[in-house]
Amino acid sequence: MAQDGKRGVTYQTVDAGYFEKRGLTRYAGVASLWALGVGAVISGHFSGWNFGFSTGGWGGMLVAGMIIAVMYLGLTFSIAEMSAALPHTGAAYSFARTAMGPWGGFFTGLCENVEYVITPAVVVTFITAYINSIFGFDPAYSPLVWIVFFAIFVGLNVFGLELSFKVTMVVTLISLAVLIFFWVSAIPHMDFNRWALNIGVGPDGAAVELPEGGGSWFPFGFSGVLATLPFAVWLFLAIEQLPLAAEESVDPARDMPKGIILGMITLMVSAFMIVLLNPSVVGVGSFKLSSSLEPLLDGLKAVYGDTGVVLLGCVALTGLIASFHTILYAQGRQIYSLSRAGYFPRGLSITHPTFRTPYVAMIVGSIVGLGVMLIIWFALGAEEAGASIGSVLLNMAVSGAMFSYIAQAASFILLRRNAPHIKRPYRSPFGVVGAALTIVIAIVTLGYQVQDPNFTKGVLWVLVWFAIATVYFALVGRHKLVLSPEEEFAQSKGEVVYRTH
Repeated sequence: MAQDGKRGVTYQTVDAGYFEKRGLTRYAGVASLWALGVGAVISGHFSGWNFGFSTGGWGGMLVAGMIIAVMYLGLTFSIAEMSAALPHTGAAYSFARTAMGPWGGFFTGLCENVEYVITPAVVVTFITAYINSIFGFDPAYSPLVWIVFFAIFVGLNVFGLELSFKVTMVVTLISLAVLIFFWVSAIPHMDFNRWALNIGVGPDGAAVELPEGGGSWFPFGFSGVLATLPFAVWLFLAIEQLPLAAEESVDPARDMPKGIILGMITLMVSAFMIVLLNPSVVGVGSFKLSSSLEPLLDGLKAVYGDTGVVLLGCVALTGLIASFHTILYAQGRQIYSLSRAGYFPRGLSITHPTFRTPYVAMIVGSIVGLGVMLIIWFALGAEEAGASIGSVLLNMAVSGAMFSYIAQAASFILLRRNAPHIKRPYRSPFGVVGAALTIVIAIVTLGYQVQDPNFTKGVLWVLVWFAIATVYFALVGRHKLVLSPEEEFAQSKGEVVYRTH
């Protein structure tokens, strides 16, 4: 046992079997990492992003998307550099642990934990909305749909890394094919001026429909652009999960930067196409999409009619399923890394003896996410919860993400300044400037998120989450830390890159 008085933590010695029970398998190459990154985000191109039309109009959504793309470029190039230099499953926690010590690592990991436990809950609410629309199910039974989807996709993630990555690749490719199919279908049915620009501003300052279109690109002005930033985040949210696969990557120093950058390029192209085409389809429009839970399905129905609604709806579900599956993967690895190092209870990091997957972390994380959903559902009542649960959860996920982005960008700047000796197989072309822009845009996004009344509800849940976890770490976790790969790297000041225990 070793104490670090300056840091206020204690490291305990563990036996040789500790890491044997927590082993992972290397499998992922560039293609698998690309699919993991794109698959995690792609649901945001099927649902969620479109709520921004109500705060910014079409032009506001476009410019907000560009600003958020700049934030994510700064972030992804920063984490590409850090993940190649620190190839550990801990990702955000690992970066912050090396840059800011155990407490900095813990709080950064906690922010990311909120994001990865809650984001699957957000996605499954959109999945449920699509299913209810397709098959005409009563929304009162939505919790049953949540439970079924969690059970199926946690199971797929548990039963082997190779299976999980193959499923990820298949559903990601299908999702992109669906989007391309929609783009090609939508182009002949576009009337941009009439439908994309059909939002005006009413006497109360809220969005109103312009029956003939022809409205302003920016009906709410520049403040509307800024108010739309939290919704534009959904076009890229979770691409930063890729470093969580570092210890399951064949060559993380080489492949991780390539996977992140290729994924970001793919998502920027897709984001522009969906923002342009979905509201421009005749019969759809920005105003209708501003409150739709299934915007892509609305676009497909407008082009092909209701005759094939079941088939079209099932096709439109693929993107949501891709993200649900891949973020459950990230959730498991994120909890696993914090548990293996002792920040969370150590039992959460035990891996399956046959499949070598962190099954305990995935099951417990999913139960927590599902539990939050059920508490909100029964506390508010089915009718009110059905209308607001997705927005509350989305605000929880986005707020956790913004805090983790600020911490990761700050970690990048600190590592550049204080640890120039660390070997960096890849260096961000945007450097400190890119990381600083990430911080500024994330802070502005949080500032405008506060103006959403659902943010208050969401952030209260996040604060409860933080309070419980902080009490545990202060009283228990900080006295039971383990020299996992992330901790060894930080303790050695970068001399120990990775060691198989």
